[in-house]
Amino acid sequence: MAAQVVGGLMRPAGQKQLPTMLLYDERGLRLYDDITTKAPEYYLFGAEEEILKNNADEIVRAMHHGEEYVSVDEVVLELGAGALRKTSHILLGLSRLVPEASARAPITYYALDLEEREIERTLGEISASEIGKSLEGRVDTRGMCGTYDDGLKYVEDGGLNVHRSPIPMAFASSGLGDISPIFSEASSVTTSDSASESAPSTPDDSQVPLHILFLGSSLGNFPRDGAAAFLRSLPLRPGLGDTLLLGMDHDNDKATIEEAYNDPQGYTKQFIMNGLRTAGRALGNEDMFDENKWEYVNQYNVVCQHEAYFKSKCAQTVQDPLSKRDISFLEEEMMKIEESFKFSEKDAHTLFSESNLRPIQRWTDSSQKYSLWLLECPPFSFPLLKAPTKTYSPFGVPSIEDWNQLWSAWDCVTRQMIPPSMLYQKPIDLRHICLFYFGHIPTFLDIHLSKLLDEPHTEPEEYKYIFERGIDPNVDDPTQCHAHSEVPEKDEDWPTLTAIFQFQARVRARLTNLYNDIASGKGTLSRKVARVLFMTFEHEALHAETLLYMLLQRAGTGVLPPQGFTVPPWESLAATWSAAPQPQNPTVALGPAEVTLGHDDKEADDMGSVVDGHEFGWDNEQGTREVQVGKFEMEWRPVTNGQFYAFFHGHGKDKLEFPASWVEVEGGEIKARNPFISKNTGATSNAHNGSQVRTLYGPVPFKVAQDWPVLTSYNNLSTYATVNGGRLPTEPELRLFYEKFESGYEGGANIGFRNWHPVP
Repeated sequence: MAAQVVGGLMRPAGQKQLPTMLLYDERGLRLYDDITTKAPEYYLFGAEEEILKNNADEIVRAMHHGEEYVSVDEVVLELGAGALRKTSHILLGLSRLVPEASARAPITYYALDLEEREIERTLGEISASEIGKSLEGRVDTRGMCGTYDDGLKYVEDGGLNVHRSPIPMAFASSGLGDISPIFSEASSVTTSDSASESAPSTPDDSQVPLHILFLGSSLGNFPRDGAAAFLRSLPLRPGLGDTLLLGMDHDNDKATIEEAYNDPQGYTKQFIMNGLRTAGRALGNEDMFDENKWEYVNQYNVVCQHEAYFKSKCAQTVQDPLSKRDISFLEEEMMKIEESFKFSEKDAHTLFSESNLRPIQRWTDSSQKYSLWLLECPPFSFPLLKAPTKTYSPFGVPSIEDWNQLWSAWDCVTRQMIPPSMLYQKPIDLRHICLFYFGHIPTFLDIHLSKLLDEPHTEPEEYKYIFERGIDPNVDDPTQCHAHSEVPEKDEDWPTLTAIFQFQARVRARLTNLYNDIASGKGTLSRKVARVLFMTFEHEALHAETLLYMLLQRAGTGVLPPQGFTVPPWESLAATWSAAPQPQNPTVALGPAEVTLGHDDKEADDMGSVVDGHEFGWDNEQGTREVQVGKFEMEWRPVTNGQFYAFFHGHGKDKLEFPASWVEVEGGEIKARNPFISKNTGATSNAHNGSQVRTLYGPVPFKVAQDWPVLTSYNNLSTYATVNGGRLPTEPELRLFYEKFESGYEGGANIGFRNWHPVP
């Protein structure tokens, strides 16, 4: 700490700063508690407490994937726990998941903070309160003293083996030394036979979930890039039920934020000014800075960052007690002590993507100023696309990292969601059996690599005769198909799944070697090579999408849900969706305008052409063209399941097919449905006559999915639009709408496996 203080003080005038950690000594923590209890302008604490008070049970259920029970030896770790006033709501919610108290509580909560005595005090107060009585035998409360990095390293080293004998405390003079548990009076009692029990595994080497709490918008104290790096460092394991509950302040208006961090009563000023005393103490002289020569100032800048400064009231010099060096300050010179970033919707989703985190659910306070996000580390995710430049296009050459991410997604869908019982079944009519698609993707890639490189096919070569082309129905007459590969008629004549996987591995290795050759200079990345890489990459991605569309229609009757992704907390999400504000006006007026469609990508120009920055596409996209769009009005929101259901049983009766994304359920069983039968029994938001909406997790009630966009055929949607006095938008009209209003992946758009189900 002393080195950090000196390093910040020795910077040039106008660049000096002190570590934010100085604010959180024992006195600072108590002063911060005064802010949260006596300064209503500091809305962050109150907003977060409101969310926790009103939603604690819902939050802990979502942490446990909707289950009404907890795992034995479950661990909850809070980073920067503070006074525990807000956390007590989560602790009580957790205790209510444990039906009966026992000598060995199934949940252990750890409060990580910087000051040992403050941790002991707050845990002791919890223990002596009515809350402590509710936690007994259900939730143990313990402390950890140290920095975030100290605590996370302790977890990674297996330190949260919660039922073994505690490691003795060891503190350095700064109070930030070795970490070990601090037991409060509410901690579980070690039973007489505990020594004979085998020590339970830590979260790092078992299936026991780890839940991390990072509240108070503390993440905002990190720089933008530092926040993503910190979140990536958290020991959250993909697919094992680990979660992160994260508090984030919104990008609220300037006046509100500046007053929140500089309340009229002066509580924040006292808290900040204490940092000067702590800085001096770190160097050996608590009175090193004369507080009368400094004032506190703050500002909220255009990059959504609040900054707190000490401002020198006069020209002055202080002396470092350790080195005896003089440190000079100019009059009105600013010295930063704290920064706090705020998060727009785009900021939040960008951060999550960069941190390899996926939102499970979100809760917002009644004033819409603050959010709690429940996040998980998914088995795979896709990074944000970079903006196009002269040398880069998102529709250019995929990197080997892009391929690895795509292969993770493909393997999740094929290897984990299709059970052995479905391998020889068609997911829908006029398609091949599921096993075909396992072999089609690597075969298509191998055929084009062999043609490109003028090399033999990967063995077994005969796969190209079975797997080259899938069934492709004629658009005008779906009962007829285009030419496709001749496939075995008997199940036993197909290649085995093991053989197909071995072939897939060889083809993937072949592609990886091509990338290695290009990187080493052994091979050349020509436009022709780049085109094949793009085409085969997009081919696999398109098949992942179409295969999921087919599997969706078998969900609940064979298809398994995506493994490693938390089952959505449907009731909680539905409540959030139904409470979301609707657009003030149902439509938006657009046009007249000119839009650009297509792009210039002539395959005949491949020889000797530049690769960097080139945008590849399919032949039906060839040729850039300008299209005039007249004035029109368009609805803000897509047609929902609820709207379409009312139409299906009302004005659309006998005019529509039953949507393939819906299903009839009776007595918990999915019924076959004649797509042209429509029974006009009326529809309300609470009664949908046994109809449910398909998801990859199984059918969900209409009350959950009523605000989702309806997934149905073009003919159904066209009929709906026409009968309701409108029409479907043209491609140029839709492109104009997207160019003006599409949020994009970084803005939270529901693409890239962010969710495995629609959202409103």
